[in-house]
Amino acid sequence: MPELPEVEVVRRGLERGVVGRTIARVEVRHPRAVRRHAAGADHFEATLAGRTMVSASRRGKYLWLGLSPAAADGMSGVSSVNEVHNAGEALLGHLGMSGQLLVVPADSPDQVHLRVRLRFTDGGRELRFVDQRTFGGLCVVPGSELPVTISHIAPDPLSVEFDPDHFVAALRRRRTGLKRALLDQTLISGVGNIYADEALWAAGLHYARPTESVTRVEATRLLEAVRTVMTAALAAGGTSFDRLYVSTEGVSGLFERSLTVYGRGGQECSRCGALIQRDAFMNRSSFTCPVCQPRPRRARW
Repeated sequence: MPELPEVEVVRRGLERGVVGRTIARVEVRHPRAVRRHAAGADHFEATLAGRTMVSASRRGKYLWLGLSPAAADGMSGVSSVNEVHNAGEALLGHLGMSGQLLVVPADSPDQVHLRVRLRFTDGGRELRFVDQRTFGGLCVVPGSELPVTISHIAPDPLSVEFDPDHFVAALRRRRTGLKRALLDQTLISGVGNIYADEALWAAGLHYARPTESVTRVEATRLLEAVRTVMTAALAAGGTSFDRLYVSTEGVSGLFERSLTVYGRGGQECSRCGALIQRDAFMNRSSFTCPVCQPRPRRARW
């Protein structure tokens, strides 16, 4: 599943490719792609037609495109300053396991797994949602600044909204394993399986280390490792193990070449030479160095 660096790469592509443009027509090719839009595919299409995309934003693994007001919209129903600040609607998207948001020439061939097509009034490049496994999806939701439906998700570690002191304190109050805490999107968003393993290796901490046993210094070191790994991955365009993750221009990320432990089971650790170990974890895999990341005597999963 795409994590923060991959989703941020897509967000930047959307900002370049569709912000400021007005939607002429929407075509839903597969209803599952808009299953979270409760009013249905026809309503989804009609709601977007004629709206201008005014911003491209992200929180964690979610993307949203702020929309200009619909013709009948007004502010008379807004009852508070906060509602005014976050008024309007947005096109919210989640890529799931295999979703792609592509900005492509209007005359390019349809992708095999094309689910939703958005055409623009300028006749230029289209925005297409392609999703082989159909775990991702699009919907129109209230809130152009921060959609209400994702307000429970924590800021990500690269965001100006992120509070390091709050994170460190909240992490140490948990009663769980370190990796499970990193994957909790209400604590810190955007971190998934790949970058959790990479950050834990960089910080020299085992994924099953109980969070309540982590010192403030160790927690701070882990956060800095998360930020460093995320920043490096973002600079490389993210991680692409297959063609399911690409940028809006269809370009694969190159950070796979820089991975230190993830996917390297049985290979030598670049820091100490020990063989990287692969363990089953939450129906996925965790990769650790048994020397650099000693397993705790008391493990939490």
